Amino acid sequence: MANVYISIVAATLIALLYMKAVAETPSPGTSGIEGTIVVSPTRPGPIRKDEEPSVAPVRNAQFAVKAGDATVKTFTTDGEGRFQVALPPGQYVIVREGTPPRIGRWRFEADVVAGQVTKVNWTADSGMR
Repeated sequence: MANVYISIVAATLIALLYMKAVAETPSPGTSGIEGTIVVSPTRPGPIRKDEEPSVAPVRNAQFAVKAGDATVKTFTTDGEGRFQVALPPGQYVIVREGTPPRIGRWRFEADVVAGQVTKVNWTADSGMR
């Protein structure tokens, strides 16, 4: 009897993992941008040679995708700074929404090609020195 329950649980887990993988795979012909956004430095002062750079994911931040002056879409990064947004082919500028930082750099550019998802890893400049 226990083997039957284990088999059912195992089959259910396999089905759930398969559905998750299918859901995360962009459909053919989809175009857009996906990747991560991190910020550096995360603390002021010099970084020593023996230290890791102070980099942190940009968590749960909202960004606007612009074509010219028009906002085409918005997206929010997850807890690890990852995002994915479907877009038609074109050239875009991505900026952080909300209160604009007084210092630093939060502007990125991306080219989207038909039928392709552009993969990016962007680093925002916090402006700390």
